[in-house]
Amino acid sequence: MSPKIGIQVENVTKYMGPNEALEDVSLSLEPGLLHGLIGPEGSGKTTLLRHLIGLLKPSRGKVVYLDNGKPVPFSQVRPQMAYMPQLQSLYADLSIGEHLDFFRDLYQIPEKTYKARRKELLQITRLGPFLDRAAGHLSGGMYKKLGLMCALLQSPNLVLLDEPTTGVDPISRREFWDLLYRLREEGILIVITTAYMDEAERCDRVHVIARGRHLASGEPQQVMRREKVRSFEELFIRYDKELAKK
Repeated sequence: MSPKIGIQVENVTKYMGPNEALEDVSLSLEPGLLHGLIGPEGSGKTTLLRHLIGLLKPSRGKVVYLDNGKPVPFSQVRPQMAYMPQLQSLYADLSIGEHLDFFRDLYQIPEKTYKARRKELLQITRLGPFLDRAAGHLSGGMYKKLGLMCALLQSPNLVLLDEPTTGVDPISRREFWDLLYRLREEGILIVITTAYMDEAERCDRVHVIARGRHLASGEPQQVMRREKVRSFEELFIRYDKELAKK
């Protein structure tokens, strides 16, 4: 049976000095779906994502990792994770091909496996014709695709992406989402953070975050119907007005 990785966030609170970056956040990330952590800048999305990847530890609460529905230690899930930070740290002077070779060596991927995965990723990203182009000369969309390819070389079962479409042109954003849909079809759990409210409706599940609080979860249209709003922008505006009255 192939791994089906899921995550449960249980009452996670995180203090950053005197500030409460996350307040009693609980949500479920089911396997094989594309989950969106949705919220404006400074809402706590990146902080929550860093808890999922193990870069931060909760002040209270816990993150539970599941493999085919059974709790497992983080050490068992960590090798199956791929993380793409908001600010990429690719090497400007290295070409696309050189980056792929570098991450092959980093992940110690067998040559036969690497060649097949490399060919597949170049096809679905359409970066094959640009193998010799340096990362510093790529467009914003191509740069983000290269970052994702490097993360995906190890064939992960869980992909965590921190605002991967920020600063990307509309056409490249659409292509990037098409790529995410193809990954989802492989049964991979994908968690993406975004401040673009229109991207919320592209997700299978959304988890609405504002000021470190979890407001709602569910299928995008269901959440909007349940909250009686026409858009996620309207939900955040209402929430801010409610807080201002307190």
